[in-house]
Amino acid sequence: MTTTGPGPDAGAGRYVDHRAANRANWDDRVPVHLASRFYDVEGWLDGRPGPRAREVRALGGVAGLDLVHLQCHIGLDTLAWADAGARVTGLDFSAPAVAAARDLARRAGLEARATFVTADVHDAVAVLGAGRFDIVYVSLGALCWLPSVDRWADQVAGLLRPGGRLHLHDVHPLAWALADDSRTVEHTYFEEPDPFVADSPATYTDAVRPLIHTRSFEWNHGLGEVVGALLDRGLRIDSLVEHDWTVHQRFPWLVEAAPGEWTSPPGTPRLPLTFTVVATLVP
Repeated sequence: MTTTGPGPDAGAGRYVDHRAANRANWDDRVPVHLASRFYDVEGWLDGRPGPRAREVRALGGVAGLDLVHLQCHIGLDTLAWADAGARVTGLDFSAPAVAAARDLARRAGLEARATFVTADVHDAVAVLGAGRFDIVYVSLGALCWLPSVDRWADQVAGLLRPGGRLHLHDVHPLAWALADDSRTVEHTYFEEPDPFVADSPATYTDAVRPLIHTRSFEWNHGLGEVVGALLDRGLRIDSLVEHDWTVHQRFPWLVEAAPGEWTSPPGTPRLPLTFTVVATLVP
């Protein structure tokens, strides 16, 4: 992430184009990600690995449950839960991403258990309906695109049935606040009205071409702000785990400790790079 700091106008409300800019940026990423080794779409279709073991341990069996994946991108994580027996709905604001997800569902033979919808995450309840889901699933790299963690938590609580659960795995706010090339805190740890304006032709996967729409708007959200927003909306925190690893080489000084698991080099201080929250909507 190459950032230029807060834009020239104060207040998130003045960034009226932030959704359009972010959508164009993510539309650009779709063909790059589909062709990347990082996502390895053909390998996924051949191997059908299912959900990650740590996520299965957190949520248990999902057969017959209704799961919604917010900001689902091209839908591989969504479809993994369909392979585990859930009825899944993926929602994303990028029409090309949703088209790709639908095509992958068709190729995987999962069309009967997988629905993909193009919509902004802030409209999820209005589009999908209130109280429809047993599980709200949010995967890595979602919250930084949203100006308000409170507005996001409104959608999470609104989508869940009483007793339904949230599984959130995302970038740790301390890692988000670090400079790209060092362990120095360069950006705000907390949610602020002003976004950071990123301008970079790169994406987090290996890429065969640069992005065309390079400008994007991002916000950080402190761990306490995320947890507090969920508590305020009637969710009980069942677990909160900070991880010293992430899934790609977010910083040049990270080393790959296991396939797809990047962490601090041996003998250096460990830092929280991602975190997982599992929460239940109290009946």
